[in-house]
Amino acid sequence: GANIKPFTPEKAKEIVMSLQQPAVFCNMVDNWPSLHWNTKYLSAVLDGKKIQFRIGLKTLDLVPQFETKCSYLEATLQEFLAWSCGQPSCLSGPFSCYEYSKYWAYADYKYIAKLFEDKAEVFQDMKWSDFGFPGRSGRESTLWIGSEGANTPCHLDSYGCNLVLQVQGRKRWHLFPPGDTSFLYPTRIPYEESSIFSKVNVANPDLKRFPEFKNATAHVVTLSPGQVLLVPRHWWHYVESIDPVTVSVNSWIELDADHKARVEEAITRTLVCAIKSAENPSDADLWLNPTEVEATSHDINLEYLNRAVSAYFKHQKASVSEQVPPSSIDAERVTSASRKRRKRQVGPEPEGCKLLTHEADCSTVKAEKFQEIPFGPHLIQVLPQSQETSSMGARAVESNYRNLIQGNEGRHFGKLHCARKQLVMSNDGETSANQMGSDSSPNASQTALSTNDLLDCLVNPHVISIVAQLLLEETKI
Repeated sequence: GANIKPFTPEKAKEIVMSLQQPAVFCNMVDNWPSLHWNTKYLSAVLDGKKIQFRIGLKTLDLVPQFETKCSYLEATLQEFLAWSCGQPSCLSGPFSCYEYSKYWAYADYKYIAKLFEDKAEVFQDMKWSDFGFPGRSGRESTLWIGSEGANTPCHLDSYGCNLVLQVQGRKRWHLFPPGDTSFLYPTRIPYEESSIFSKVNVANPDLKRFPEFKNATAHVVTLSPGQVLLVPRHWWHYVESIDPVTVSVNSWIELDADHKARVEEAITRTLVCAIKSAENPSDADLWLNPTEVEATSHDINLEYLNRAVSAYFKHQKASVSEQVPPSSIDAERVTSASRKRRKRQVGPEPEGCKLLTHEADCSTVKAEKFQEIPFGPHLIQVLPQSQETSSMGARAVESNYRNLIQGNEGRHFGKLHCARKQLVMSNDGETSANQMGSDSSPNASQTALSTNDLLDCLVNPHVISIVAQLLLEETKI
């Protein structure tokens, strides 16, 4: 009975590719060997191999802890575990400068294919084929190991949708729909391809500086070991660990919409690198995320853009023979020609999962829209925090695997990451001479705009989407 799943691979894939609201799969991975990937097991498998940890403060600030403001160190998992348990041996180790009560550590975004390149047999411990993706294993997955208090700043991923398996400990996810993008004050500084960050620290928001955030709708869920979270395309997420140690494994599922997204990302990279490189260099201006090796040249960025555009049209040409008949498209949800094109790229909605294409990548989906999605004990809907039932849903998800957790020793722990710099410089004092008009009255604006302020407008996701569409139409001529 251990191999019996509540959903067939075909049905699970249908849900993953159609559902546009986060949900938690339960009882789908009971027989996965990766459920044994707690930190003690991984420490033994890695056998003293050093990995990079990001270090951040546990204190809550009004600005996010972006990666550009974190410290970094190399350590073994054994040293990490000794530090997280408060063992005296860590007093002289790599974590000796960081008091556990004040700091968190996070080994994030570790490609399993690279981390275990000499132990390829472990790739088969992840069986994403159970979700309808045959051939996908640990080779296409990423490992995340953190301590309590660690967090990732709120962001959205430009590409794909995300399946996240919780292995050890619990993480709390705060998710926001694509329609809340303007309320989250998107920024590309620090710059990282495929990640659009929010200026708001959603755990401790500065409503004076970001008043529109009060209009955002958080969907909150606590993910426990053995559960798999679906993060749909373009959903914002802030993740925090709430146990002493956490281990997660995820895999990003490619979507047809990624072809246009790569064009958008290429445009963004070209603009950000060109404008930031034109500035006088400053040690304090850490605009490039540590995940980006270097600021690529304009020629390289243009080559990247041309390749992305070429790949987009190549994909369009290849999919002509598979074009979906107009009659199979839900006309009520498609209100413009561009949306029709995007809809045809994604393909028809699978039968039995008729919900949820975003209206211009927004809209919080109402509960009645989910009538044909098999929500229940095996697929738990992550509801808006404002709804009374959301607390019940969170409790259901949190307690669903309580018996399983109690029966697996050492499976309860962990967390994530990083830092941010204020962009807008306000003149709160007297108005200087160069801010006065000829009639000695102050100018309308008393704010010194920075390059980053300009970039926040130029590479706003909405603006970039329009530019990409114009560029693709121009290329067709």
